[in-house]
Amino acid sequence: MNHVPDLAVHAGYMREALREAEKAYAKGEVPVGAVVVQDGTIIGRGHNLREADNDASAHAELLAMRQAAQVSGDWRLSGATVYVTMEPCPMCAGALVQFRVRRVVYGTADPKAGAAGSVVELLREPRFNHQVEVIPGVLEAECREIVQRFFRALRK
Repeated sequence: MNHVPDLAVHAGYMREALREAEKAYAKGEVPVGAVVVQDGTIIGRGHNLREADNDASAHAELLAMRQAAQVSGDWRLSGATVYVTMEPCPMCAGALVQFRVRRVVYGTADPKAGAAGSVVELLREPRFNHQVEVIPGVLEAECREIVQRFFRALRK
């Protein structure tokens, strides 16, 4: 099955990623959330836990993909789509390639660290042995708003 889900399907899964982002927000973490979907089922969830875990690699996408690999019993997430509220950073983009994810759908761009085209383009780099399809801007306003709300509150 190679068909791309319609926008309503993408929006539904992005709302699940936003629920994860709200969990991060409640913990004082930068509010980024992610879910991994395989064959219409969420098999991985994650939200930023860098501060709580004292782990620079505890990004939403990485945590969700690790959980999905455990659930699926395979590190190769070949048919999976990762929904994440913010454009992946270079570390997460590299992990998306390494996990062999089919597609990433993200909400808001990251003009300071985005690796899906905002700063660099790692996901569709033709010299890598795997490329990841990218669908940007799903529920963009909602995804941007939670990050802006977080940093406004932090500055107060």
